[in-house]
Amino acid sequence: MSTMIEIHLYGKLRRFSDQKSALRESIVRMEARDGDSIRSIVERVGIPLNELGRRVKDGDRLGIFPDNMQLLYRQYFEKVEED
Repeated sequence: MSTMIEIHLYGKLRRFSDQKSALRESIVRMEARDGDSIRSIVERVGIPLNELGRRVKDGDRLGIFPDNMQLLYRQYFEKVEED
């Protein structure tokens, strides 16, 4: 069974998707491999980020914000505590 996820890229991270325009969503759709983490997904997209290890699940939606958009992220998304 294939596990598909969407990676939504914002700001300067749009350059890692095929859709770089700020007028449209920059989404990378890919298959998640068994045991993939956010870090492994991000590395396959080609984004050099550190300190990511949370496991992804079927149907997850991953939004990645560059460091200059931290306040935007905090205003619109609630922090989810991991078990």
